[in-house]
Amino acid sequence: MYTSIELFAGAGGLALGLEQAGFSHIGLVEFNRDAADTLRKNRPNWNVLCEDIALTAARDLEKEFDIPKYELDLLSGGAPCQSFSYAGKRLGLHDVRGTMFYHYATFLHKLQPKIFLFENVKGLLSHDNGRTYETILGIFEEEGYTTHHKVLNAWNYGVPQKRERLITIGIRNDLVDMCHFEFPVEYEYKPVVRDVVLDVNPPSTECAQYSESKAAVFALVPPGGYWRDIDPVIAKAYMKTCWDMGGGRTGILRRIGLDEPSLTVLTNPGMKQTDRCHPLEVRPFSYRENARFQTFPDEWQFCGKLTECYKQVGNAVPVNLAKEIGLSIKSALEELACGR
Repeated sequence: MYTSIELFAGAGGLALGLEQAGFSHIGLVEFNRDAADTLRKNRPNWNVLCEDIALTAARDLEKEFDIPKYELDLLSGGAPCQSFSYAGKRLGLHDVRGTMFYHYATFLHKLQPKIFLFENVKGLLSHDNGRTYETILGIFEEEGYTTHHKVLNAWNYGVPQKRERLITIGIRNDLVDMCHFEFPVEYEYKPVVRDVVLDVNPPSTECAQYSESKAAVFALVPPGGYWRDIDPVIAKAYMKTCWDMGGGRTGILRRIGLDEPSLTVLTNPGMKQTDRCHPLEVRPFSYRENARFQTFPDEWQFCGKLTECYKQVGNAVPVNLAKEIGLSIKSALEELACGR
């Protein structure tokens, strides 16, 4: 097993996928108490630190995780990336002080793992006209890493959901000539909603409910349809000010079909502009169904109130996507172990 430390671990989608790929987590840091409880409930053996990552990053990390500098195989996680005050000025870690990314970079600086995995939203590429990501890559370079990045759609990797993530892989410069990294090969078959076992009348503890008026409108929408597929008078009354917005507004009154993938699973099932209605019943998907779209196994339990469970599932990295990325990283580490 290869060693890993994960930051911003959430409910464990990335961590579980990496575990399935052959990584042993010697530490996971997660600030949200319910998410940390989820990690502990499902993996009592994991070393979960539920605290502000700033406190963890400030400590002696070699002593904290009982691993010498340069010996950690993988640092993984995805930090929220705000616009940086000095973006583009190449001031190293000073560029991002006060941001969540700063703490990720601090772990990287102190531990110097062989490889790192940094995942984030696709929009990071264009954020602040590309300057934010340019600053991030500059810091990785200054810390001594050669990077590879690519936007991966989870739907191409056995996940019944359209979900794009920006994946950045870094290999320490002293190792880069001894291994080769390739992003995972896409699957031939792309799963759809029909491939996921859908619940019938899930318990109220697992599923949010529509109001009577909202349910009455959604009952008019066919599977695979949205607001344009019903009487425009009814649609306009439902959409209100959204009716006059530009764009296709295809997320409004959206009812997912059985033979298409889920749209990106979100943290809140009730937002008007991002509705996702069940194809066979007039209700949102339960958080357990959403978890299946994220390829969590059914035995993975989520802690906290209903809204918190939806949030944890929506914020997660799809497990199978994480596994495939992990297998590619593992292949590179195996080359290092063979002394290539």
